[in-house]
Amino acid sequence: MKRASTIAELYDHFAKMHLSPTGFIPTMGALHDGHISLVNTAVSSCPIVVVSIFVNPAQFNNKEDFKNYPRTIDKDLDLLGKVMRENDIIFIPGVHEIYPKEDNRIFRFGNLDKVMEGLHRPNHFNGVAQVVSRLFDIVKPDMAFFGQKDFQQLTIIKELVRQTGNVVKIIGCPIIRESDGLAMSSRNQLLEPDIRKKAGIIFRTISEAAAMTANNEITIINEFVKNSINRVDGFTIEYFEIVDDVELIPLVSKSDVRKGMKYFGCIAVKAGKIRLIDNIEISFH
Repeated sequence: MKRASTIAELYDHFAKMHLSPTGFIPTMGALHDGHISLVNTAVSSCPIVVVSIFVNPAQFNNKEDFKNYPRTIDKDLDLLGKVMRENDIIFIPGVHEIYPKEDNRIFRFGNLDKVMEGLHRPNHFNGVAQVVSRLFDIVKPDMAFFGQKDFQQLTIIKELVRQTGNVVKIIGCPIIRESDGLAMSSRNQLLEPDIRKKAGIIFRTISEAAAMTANNEITIINEFVKNSINRVDGFTIEYFEIVDDVELIPLVSKSDVRKGMKYFGCIAVKAGKIRLIDNIEISFH
């Protein structure tokens, strides 16, 4: 695999290869098997794959969170070296390469960034849109691969592509889980050991919620999830919402379910000091 830390180096690699289509996986590093599954999917579809590692300051509304975000570049390179090919590229730019001048763009996503994560992390998705659109402009990929763990982010990126007229095809890839069901996340390595032991409760709870739809109203399901999480010492629920995968409108009643729409139960939990998110598809048939 090849490395580039500047746009000029990246384009120099591209110029020597003339391969297409190009697959792209933007990451903030601290890679795990979830990221590697994205790389494997991209490698199986594209003769050249670019993986970027860039901890984007614009999407952190908490400076401490940005400072504490795990940075494990040597481990990341080792993991990528096992799955990337000779012509694939790791792009590790500095802040000035991505933001040569201050990015003051404001994106409008309607309801998409007003619910769930948008309520709890102001301006987060605007920062995501800034960096993803910038990376798309730099890399010019044909296909970009994102994990479905960040369900709301994936929906917003699809809308970003629609709004900007970008031709990149967005591929959502399944959540990869630990043996106890915990969704793989770079933040998991920050969990205190006693909290980590109990963290499987998140997936168990939303799985049970998904099984409750036949005989229970939305309010009952929401209450079950809230109580199941909050009764575990060290765990506090921030939200649980059942939303469609297009407009992210939270369901209030089963009578609001629309035919032909997919629905997902989305959750955010404070696990000790670390905030975790997850989701599961929910069927109303």
